[in-house]
Amino acid sequence: MKNQLLLLKDVENLGRSGDIVTTAPGFARNFLLPQGKAVIAKKHTVRLQEKLKAERVKKAAADKKEADAFAKELVGKTIEVRVKIDGAGHMYGSVTAVDIVRFLEEQLKMVVDRKGVLLPKAIKKLGTHKIALKLTEGVPASITLEVQAEEEAAKE
Repeated sequence: MKNQLLLLKDVENLGRSGDIVTTAPGFARNFLLPQGKAVIAKKHTVRLQEKLKAERVKKAAADKKEADAFAKELVGKTIEVRVKIDGAGHMYGSVTAVDIVRFLEEQLKMVVDRKGVLLPKAIKKLGTHKIALKLTEGVPASITLEVQAEEEAAKE
């Protein structure tokens, strides 16, 4: 039997704060209720729902404005990464979304969530790669990732 819950916080792939959602009992009992992300929807929660929706609208507007400014800062930015290669020019390992988040923080002093890096699969080739990002409130952005061999850095 499914439970109807009022979300107090945004839950990815489920809903946003103020939404009334239906979930499996185990998910509600083991995750949403103990972490304070939801309450059981009853008649008296309607007033709380209206309050949460109003707060969400204000927060969404502020987040979108901040994300737009962040996206404008990222325009034309390039991250350089030095990787080890073998004699045939193949990379040891790969560059993943977690690595890109770390490089963004180290090189550009910008924090992006790992889930916001839209990388279908890890990068395993040298060269220039265009990386799509999804910031808060779905604001799109992109950066350029330049993967170079460590030997090239030593020659330069």
